[in-house]
Amino acid sequence: MTDQPGQRPEERLPVPREPSEVAPPTERFTAPLTAHSVGLSPERAAKIVTQSASARWVAFLAVTIVALFVIVYYFYDLGVPGVADSSRLDKEVAAQQVTAVTEGYSLFEANCARCHGAQGQGGIGPVLNDQAKLLTHLTPGYLQSVLTVGGRYVCGDANSLMPIWSDQGSPPGPLNYRNIQELIAFLRAPSTLQFQGVDPTTGLTTTLKGWRDPTFAPAPNATPVPNCWKDAFASPSAAPSAAASGAPAAAPSGAPSGSPAASPAASGGATGTVLELTASGIAFDKADLTAPAGVPFQIKFTNNDAGIPHNVAIHKDSPAGEVVWQGEIFSGTDTRTSDVPALPAGTYGFSCTVHPNMTGTLTVK
Repeated sequence: MTDQPGQRPEERLPVPREPSEVAPPTERFTAPLTAHSVGLSPERAAKIVTQSASARWVAFLAVTIVALFVIVYYFYDLGVPGVADSSRLDKEVAAQQVTAVTEGYSLFEANCARCHGAQGQGGIGPVLNDQAKLLTHLTPGYLQSVLTVGGRYVCGDANSLMPIWSDQGSPPGPLNYRNIQELIAFLRAPSTLQFQGVDPTTGLTTTLKGWRDPTFAPAPNATPVPNCWKDAFASPSAAPSAAASGAPAAAPSGAPSGSPAASPAASGGATGTVLELTASGIAFDKADLTAPAGVPFQIKFTNNDAGIPHNVAIHKDSPAGEVVWQGEIFSGTDTRTSDVPALPAGTYGFSCTVHPNMTGTLTVK
């Protein structure tokens, strides 16, 4: 077309073209018929089979690896049957228990030891390390209730000195739910569990053990734990006789009967030998006493711990041995004189029944 200025519009139209040759009609697809076959060639089929087999092999390996991982992790978590200490889960549970008991021990020493004793031997509050109480009485549920509602749950005493410790109580106490669980874990810790703590006697970090003996079983004729801990300190009189207390009388030869008396056993007249012993600060003032062999004697026992019950019990061989005589339990401050039957020559131990950590040696000669 021409765009020169000055030309008329019709002169600016496209210039006519000469007609071109029309291409002859052709087929859309001109490939041979063999190229449009829907079948597979042997080579292609073999290649597909090879690729499919490789895919199945990879899938088999993946499933095998996952299955082996699951099996190995199962035994890693739960342990191999017959192989001790092979369970990661058990080890983790044990480690968490040790942590909880350690924290509970710190809480006990900071908040509870003043009344219940550093070793749970009791004092202003009841004994906590008694095996019979730990077995049947001081259950996790009972301890949770006492720590939540306070001492009014114990003996029904509305004026109990035991405060509310749980922050879920009314009014709320200073310990949260985790502190309560850790404190219960410590109180219920078995003697097979060891943990690190500060020895209240030396002030040094040492290895400690739980109080509860998992193998403990009360004797068939054992006295049940009283419903109220104060009942354990009740006594009918200051110095009842053997007949009045129901305890067996001393043998004619003067030897101990072999079973503990429920109260001081009269011997039919004591000699002039009087052993003086004092309890103060939940401890005896003497670690050694000497008495004559074959003759009765007396123990003048003074309890200077106000409001705290004590007594004197004599054991065969050592303070951990069989009880051969047991004195009256009474609260301080007070002084009681008790008659002790004749004992054969030998070495004995003496202790406070309420506070087993209070011990000493009695030499009879």
